[in-house]
Amino acid sequence: MLNTLRNPTFRHLFAAQLVALVGTGLATVALGLLAWQLAADNAGAVLGTALAIKMVAYVTLAPVAAAIAERLPRRAFLVALDLIRASVIACLPFVTEVWQVYLLIFFLQAASAGFTPAFQAVIPDVLKDEDDYTNALSLLRLAEDLEQLASPMIAALLLTVVSFPVLFAGTVVGFVASALLVVTARLPDRVRRENSPFWADVTKGIRIYTRTPRLRGLMVMEAAVAAAGAMVYVNTVVLVQAQLGLGEESVALAFAGFGAGSMLAAFLLPRILGHMADRPVMIGGAALMVAGVALVPLVGSLFALIALWALIGFGFSLTQTPIGRIINRSAREADRGAVFAAQFALSHACWLVTYPLAGWVGASAGLGAAALTLAAIGALGLVAVLRIWPADDQSILPHDHPDLPPDHPHLGEHGSQHAHAVVIDDLHRRWPKAA
Repeated sequence: MLNTLRNPTFRHLFAAQLVALVGTGLATVALGLLAWQLAADNAGAVLGTALAIKMVAYVTLAPVAAAIAERLPRRAFLVALDLIRASVIACLPFVTEVWQVYLLIFFLQAASAGFTPAFQAVIPDVLKDEDDYTNALSLLRLAEDLEQLASPMIAALLLTVVSFPVLFAGTVVGFVASALLVVTARLPDRVRRENSPFWADVTKGIRIYTRTPRLRGLMVMEAAVAAAGAMVYVNTVVLVQAQLGLGEESVALAFAGFGAGSMLAAFLLPRILGHMADRPVMIGGAALMVAGVALVPLVGSLFALIALWALIGFGFSLTQTPIGRIINRSAREADRGAVFAAQFALSHACWLVTYPLAGWVGASAGLGAAALTLAAIGALGLVAVLRIWPADDQSILPHDHPDLPPDHPHLGEHGSQHAHAVVIDDLHRRWPKAA
């Protein structure tokens, strides 16, 4: 897996992602403390609203940012967004009103909605070999999991000697360092794009996504993953402190179990995907998550909860890590950024629904009811995936083009009845019926 870091461009991009993730983790801790300073007992409501603003920005702005990105040089676009994020974070220590927090969070997450899909779309252009790309996806997954474990510990150590606004300075340093690393990376040139209206580029990723069977299946799977994952992210603290009667350190241990399971899967995935196709691996991961959440009402000890969260974390990594491979296979290089943005927006739309659902059902009907409700939603999603995403998921499909003139270059190259790897584009606006 580490051999992938021998590629100097990926090494710089990976380091940029790593320092940005640590900076983001520090900002998460600092934002919680800032909310407490501004709102005291209402800090939870402030953070909940900030999370909703984040999700809305992701869902609505990612496709727009992808269309803008197609018109700008890659390096300049990524560096500008890193510097915008650094500038926004630099303003947070000086806010005095809650509305100012909401405004800055919106700008911060708008920049992230542009940066993340654009960054994801660069990696397969840097690493053309699928094995190298798979290793890179696993490394990036590991980095995200390690950040969730390391950033709170780093923040705790810093808070023993400095006040919390200094954590925002650490975040600024992280984003500036990320920008410098991107500047020094030799990014491949973007494939020349067709001249098309801006709105067509905004909707392009969604159109490709909804017309490709495997991507439609992936979209429904993301709903199942979000249903199961919301139980972990929203209700762990209530499970540990209210139901089990334990302290804050036990909450950290439960989340650590989830992270450890996810990291183990990320370590094993390159080998697993060398012997199995993406579809059964991802469906198996989602099934583990749904089954794990369904068992929550039986949990009676911290050890059992940690083990269950580790199982769900393992399934989470199985579902999330191969997504880049699916998108890479389902779009032209020129369209990849738009499809990554569509994936980013649609997946966060699922979380935008399941986050409040997990909290509302848990608060009104109890944690057992919340777990079973979310598990039922996840199970329905899995059944839908099995129907939507063909088990025999072939890329090379027989088809014809009755709408093209006989002298069209595509027919001259392939013949009137032909088969080749199909992606949705200007010549293939619908998935072949033969599939």
